[in-house]
Amino acid sequence: MSDAAVEQPASSLHLKEDVERAIELLRKLQAKDNMPREKLLKLQAVLESEFFTTVRQVYENVHATVDAQGTPEAVAGATAKATVAAFAASEGYAHPRVVELPKTDGGLGFNIMGGNDPETPIYVSRIIPDGVADRNGGLRRGDELLAVAGVSVEKLRHEDVVVLLKKCEHTVKMVVKYNPHVLEEMESQFDQHRQNSQRRSHRKS
Repeated sequence: MSDAAVEQPASSLHLKEDVERAIELLRKLQAKDNMPREKLLKLQAVLESEFFTTVRQVYENVHATVDAQGTPEAVAGATAKATVAAFAASEGYAHPRVVELPKTDGGLGFNIMGGNDPETPIYVSRIIPDGVADRNGGLRRGDELLAVAGVSVEKLRHEDVVVLLKKCEHTVKMVVKYNPHVLEEMESQFDQHRQNSQRRSHRKS
């Protein structure tokens, strides 16, 4: 698999500091006597939760890829709708998440399959033992690639995704979701096709 790294585009959205400021404000409000401390604590717990962090990360990456024009409010609205759609599409499976891998001379440490046509998703088919992805622990065999370096790959062909990964520098930031059942179906179809090809080859010989 090719090395990759993600250079953040100039218009990248970073909400982490805003969330941290909101949490700090909640802590200050909790110290006031006339504030509903229990409700403030619940809100703080939401902002500090792993799920909220995942939503924020996916929103930031969708913001970089959403095809919307107009005012910042219009772009934000389109980003919010696309983020909700991404989570809704993953119902019954793991939610989308962001994985970031460093670029090394030894490669990224994973293989992909799929993307033979625009309707076939790209999946992580193998995590190479002791490779970058294996040591990082964030990527899983069966993860579907949704975006790479802020670019949606859901309609890209296999070779186009490889080129996109090769263009990255320093780190590779990907939006993925775990959906191993489709990968298993793809591998089964691939094995069946290979067996049929072998049978035809034997008959000719």
